[in-house]
Amino acid sequence: MQATKLPLKTRIARMTPAQLALSCVMTAVFVWFIMACMILPIANLLKTVFFEGGKLSLDAFQKLIKSPRAMKALRNSFILAPTLSLTVGFVGISLVLITEYFDIKGAKILRLGYLTTLIYGGVTLVSGYKFIYSNTGVLTNLLASVFPNMNRNWFTGYWAVLFVMTFSCTSNHMIFLRNAMRAVDFQTVEAARNMGASQWYILRRVVLPVLLPSLFAVTILTFITGLCAMSAPLLVGGKDFQTINPMIKQFADMTTTSAKSLSATLSLVLGLATMLLLAIMTFIEKRGHYMSVSKVKTKIVKQKINNPVVNVLVHIYAYALFVIYVIPVVLIVLFSFSDSAHIQLRQLDFSTFSLKNYAELLSKTTAYKPFVVSIVYSALAAVIVGMLVVIACRYIQKHKNGAAATTLEYSLMLPWLLPSTLIALSLILAFNQSRWYMFNQPLVATLWLLLIGYVIIKLPFTMRMTKAAFFSLDNALEDAAKNMGAGEVYTFRRVIFPVLLPTVMAIAALNFNSLLTDYDMSAFLHHPANPTLGVKIKSLTEEMGNSSDGVALTFVYAVLMMIISSIVLYLVYGRGGRESIKE
Repeated sequence: MQATKLPLKTRIARMTPAQLALSCVMTAVFVWFIMACMILPIANLLKTVFFEGGKLSLDAFQKLIKSPRAMKALRNSFILAPTLSLTVGFVGISLVLITEYFDIKGAKILRLGYLTTLIYGGVTLVSGYKFIYSNTGVLTNLLASVFPNMNRNWFTGYWAVLFVMTFSCTSNHMIFLRNAMRAVDFQTVEAARNMGASQWYILRRVVLPVLLPSLFAVTILTFITGLCAMSAPLLVGGKDFQTINPMIKQFADMTTTSAKSLSATLSLVLGLATMLLLAIMTFIEKRGHYMSVSKVKTKIVKQKINNPVVNVLVHIYAYALFVIYVIPVVLIVLFSFSDSAHIQLRQLDFSTFSLKNYAELLSKTTAYKPFVVSIVYSALAAVIVGMLVVIACRYIQKHKNGAAATTLEYSLMLPWLLPSTLIALSLILAFNQSRWYMFNQPLVATLWLLLIGYVIIKLPFTMRMTKAAFFSLDNALEDAAKNMGAGEVYTFRRVIFPVLLPTVMAIAALNFNSLLTDYDMSAFLHHPANPTLGVKIKSLTEEMGNSSDGVALTFVYAVLMMIISSIVLYLVYGRGGRESIKE
């Protein structure tokens, strides 16, 4: 029997003084955080754009239209996003079919290679590709020895950005699309084959329709990633191909008011484009009806490709992709043990291998400090986000369909609609001066601002995953505790939270992992004297052609990052964590 929902006054009257005080404190914390750190900064950014000089004005958009650099950045972003969706979609589906659907020799080894993007990404991954393909890169030197007159700056611009991002953005396909592939019913495949259907027809009409919901979701994420690209355009885009986010950063770093206004306008355009895209995609997705026709599913059995020519071509294609994914990782690890001279020459000599680079990182404060800074920031943000979301989800669970619960949920999901650069810029514009609701303290160039930014951008993902875990709980556990006389706080602390703990820890680990090499938010909000790992790697990567010591340090950072990420992924997925975070 469903319990009758008590009126608010009755619920308050039944609270003990301690519970009432705790409830008031938590309400004040959430209202303050949402208003002071999210709503008011965005409102201030809108004021900066639309109320220049205290009057309603659209001059900012006119300045944007008249700026060739800004318009070119907008055009580049809207070229990159759809093409990236196509290339990543093609490669991502290929990876899933190779590892999960077709019978390919060495599929387990191939899968490990394709999953390398889970242990290194962002600016670290781009630096690896730049080391191989740039004008002084390993592959470029090799090609130049065969073709002396070749253009050494071949790996730059749009095609370089598209190449790097295509092979760095398939992580979602390898996670979500693989799970969807496992939901394909083999009985349906067998039935279609017994009726004479070809392998291509079965793949197109039986398998792919089951993958469509997941494919649609990852395509949305890929489009937004292309629209908000930052690291790849900065490092390999060159002067001719800069997208919106790098341009926002350049304008924000300028001291003139018009440049900062233009930066705010660009970020607002990017935010509006993101929200419009999500709205359109959500509408289309709701109109679609994708389902599997079988109610009793059997595990998919890998299909052998019948055509021998096609089979050989698919194997060649699979291992070519494997080489593209694995070579940057292998070279980063090997060169991290090499000396500066051989790094400068892009040559491997195993006789020179040593732990000198690692020893220098651990012995120099300027070298290991960014690593420590990123670890502290990432850990604090993961813990704070976890605590806030657990409390919020508990309230939403207890007050389903209530106006306050709905408002709280949508408020915490708001950052999902906004690019990280827009959030960062709104925080800079809001807190470059003292605000009464921030205790009259300016936060720009302080240690607090980046932590606030990290917490904000991780709220939506944490909220979505944690809420799913809450609503999958068995209500009988809580009812049994109440029947035995346990209070609400005690029940949550001793009964509910221990069940949720594996999920909460898994989500915190994933948040920690993704923030460790963050660059997009850090580039705007980091403390000048305390750069994060992403900022440090980016600065070292820009010097890749000049400083071999800097390149060596970048490789050591990358190797340590891969070790930490691998450990985190093992703890999350390798010890049963996969089920704990599965929706």
